Amino acid sequence: MQDEANGPAPQFDEETLALAAMVFQAARGGDAVAMADFLDKGLPPNLRNEKGDSLLMLASYHGHVELTELLLKRGADPSLVNDRGQTPLAGAAFKGEAGIARLLLDHGAAINGSGPDGRTPLMMAAMFNRTEMVDYFLERGADLNARAADGVDALGAARAMGAQETAAQLERLMAAKAG
Repeated sequence: MQDEANGPAPQFDEETLALAAMVFQAARGGDAVAMADFLDKGLPPNLRNEKGDSLLMLASYHGHVELTELLLKRGADPSLVNDRGQTPLAGAAFKGEAGIARLLLDHGAAINGSGPDGRTPLMMAAMFNRTEMVDYFLERGADLNARAADGVDALGAARAMGAQETAAQLERLMAAKAG
């Protein structure tokens, strides 16, 4: 198998593949004790799977506060994007994980960070009707007027997804700013 961008794809033995499966399952499952042991043995905190999901992406997406904090303290990059251009903060916004979002932002995640599609965490929160997340992101400095690559802002994203509560919330905020 050949990967034109990165050269030949690495070949791993069954033992290495089994270890990788255990590591990524620990991230998805929130096993902070096992992950601390892996990290103590030299596992890089920014290790990614075949989809580009980092350990931090998996832990934060699945709502594991303790593991997310451990990975951040051990040097995991809170703004590392996966192969789809998604950040851990966007994943937390999608899932409505306020505690995870707070940790990521406190450790340097970009509040207005986005992937190639230009969707910010605020847009993700708005799209999925996460009113508390919208308020929190705005308190932390999210740009209400940011636009994705397709020209849509958070209000437009909320409307497009039928997220009535966040659409109304954003309309009120925009009216208050204008008035």
